[in-house]
Amino acid sequence: MEFIGINGGEFIILAILAVVILGPEKLPEYAKKLANLVKELRRMANGAKEQLREEVGDEVADMDWRKLDPRQYDPRRIIKEALIDEFDDAVNVAKAKPQAAEAPVRTSIATQQQQPLGTDELAPFDSEAT
Repeated sequence: MEFIGINGGEFIILAILAVVILGPEKLPEYAKKLANLVKELRRMANGAKEQLREEVGDEVADMDWRKLDPRQYDPRRIIKEALIDEFDDAVNVAKAKPQAAEAPVRTSIATQQQQPLGTDELAPFDSEAT
């Protein structure tokens, strides 16, 4: 028996404490109050469900509320899966293009041997870069 994180042994201890603290003459009265409170909470919850169904429509009844439970989202698992997916994608790209290693290597202007400009020569200008 599991009720709000209380197992059977703990429930028995709480019941014994309630009998000792409240006494046998007041215990039935408090048990009745507790039962009425539980009934009232259940009635309020059902009323809230009905009001939500009336305002939003019947698609709420078909909705899987477990998908929206934030407790199921573990950030460590999400990051791990994303990293594994990226690694798998990189491996698949590397396997799919073995000829890419044989392609000629391009060198950038910065790595090419630069010659000093002559006295009448203008510096190169790239109109698309500015």
